[in-house]
Amino acid sequence: MGALDYLPNFCTVISTRRKRKPMQTVEIKVKMDCDGCERKIKNAVKSMRGVKSVEVNRKQSKVTVSGFVEANKVLKRVNRTGKKAEFWPYIPQHLVHYPFVSGAYDKRAPAGHVRNVVHAFPAANVAEENMASLFSDDNVNACSIM
Repeated sequence: MGALDYLPNFCTVISTRRKRKPMQTVEIKVKMDCDGCERKIKNAVKSMRGVKSVEVNRKQSKVTVSGFVEANKVLKRVNRTGKKAEFWPYIPQHLVHYPFVSGAYDKRAPAGHVRNVVHAFPAANVAEENMASLFSDDNVNACSIM
């Protein structure tokens, strides 16, 4: 055992690498009136670290940001431009079972979209849940065949 055996104990390198954020797409609703507004928002978001692409749809008042970013930070950056912004509140109408329930229908929504509300989706069917738990491993008295 020489001095070289103890050398790695003194020369440890600690990695300062941060955990990488997952790739995600953030959709934000922003009221834009002109090309200047559109360019201002696009440049503000494009300058963020981790942004891969920015798509602006002025007709729908929608900004789509893709990259390794956090949704709240993108929303704050858009709000700093002086425009009122919120997360995209609409979902396609064909995904909703009850699109005309109170609060789901919105006149300002883009064509084929409704607001994302809890009441637009059906409640879980109790009979289906009972059938699913009938042969469950958690319920030891469920089936005598097992």
